[in-house]
Amino acid sequence: MILEALTPGDDIPGPLLTELTALYASNRDFHALSGEFPDPDDVRPEQVAKALADELAHPGAEVLLARSEGRLAGVVVTLAHHPDPADPDPWIGLLMVDADVRRQGHGRRIAGLVEDRFRAAGRTAVRLAVLDNNPAALAFWTSLGYEVVAHRPDRQRGRPCAVLRRALGAPPEDE
Repeated sequence: MILEALTPGDDIPGPLLTELTALYASNRDFHALSGEFPDPDDVRPEQVAKALADELAHPGAEVLLARSEGRLAGVVVTLAHHPDPADPDPWIGLLMVDADVRRQGHGRRIAGLVEDRFRAAGRTAVRLAVLDNNPAALAFWTSLGYEVVAHRPDRQRGRPCAVLRRALGAPPEDE
């Protein structure tokens, strides 16, 4: 599994945008829960391009593409610093795995690689938010050692969320 950063400011090349759109479209249930796209059954390339450009417009944001055996297996959005200056931790804003390869350990590997990047940058913990209406995501993140530290609405849409945090000591033994 490798992570490669999407370059901010550049148009996404057509073949990559096709891959990203397929990945996003494969996550219909998440989009229905999140309301991120107007029609979760019809995710369009221009919507995906705009969503990624919006993510990259935030200072310290990074969009990472996860490839396994040359195939786009997932996408992750990170934020080096939360907009709240009282929050010292970097954030994982989104981790999405292609539904066609879900339950093969890709999400766990991607999360581990992101944590390794933060460790290498000297960060000591990472946070993320899970929508309250997404118990599967909450189960995934808590299985990785993330702990719920707060409940609050998300900053973008005011949706109820659980905020999770994981200290970034040494990598777990099984990684």
